[in-house]
Amino acid sequence: MSRIAQVIVLAPHADEVMEPLTRWDDSRSWQGCFKALGLFAGGWVIEFERMRPRSGLLRHLESLAWPHPESVQVLIHDEEDDCFGLWMMREGVLTEVPLPGHRRFYTAAPDTDEFPPEPGLLWRPETAASTNPSWIFTSRQDRRPAW
Repeated sequence: MSRIAQVIVLAPHADEVMEPLTRWDDSRSWQGCFKALGLFAGGWVIEFERMRPRSGLLRHLESLAWPHPESVQVLIHDEEDDCFGLWMMREGVLTEVPLPGHRRFYTAAPDTDEFPPEPGLLWRPETAASTNPSWIFTSRQDRRPAW
C-alpha cells in the first residue's frame, strides 16, 4: 500500500549513533537511509513511500546507544496526518507524546497479518468530523506496531 511518510530524528551529539543509519543495510527490518539535516543540534530525515519498508523503525531507534536518550525526538508525518506526531523515550521505549488539540484515529484491524499495520491518523477532531466517520473505530484497532 502506498502511503508516504517523513520521519525526522532530532538527537543532540548523536552523529556517531546515526552514521550507520545513513547507509543502506539489508539486515534491518526497515529499508532506507537517513540524510543529515545539517542542524547544529543534530537532525536526520528519511522518507518512506510505502508502509512495509518502515516496519520496525521505532524499535530499531530504541535499541541504539543514544548519548542523551531523554533528548531524542522522533517526528513522524504520515501522508494523511494534520501535523507531525512526536515520539520521545520513556523508560527506554519511544512513546507517542499527546499533542494538544490532536488525536490519533484508527481504522478497523485487518482480519489477517497479510498487510502491514496501520499507524492511524493524527487529526484534529474537526478534521475527523468533516470526513466520513463510519470508518473510524475505537475498537478492533490493530495492536501491531506500525513503526
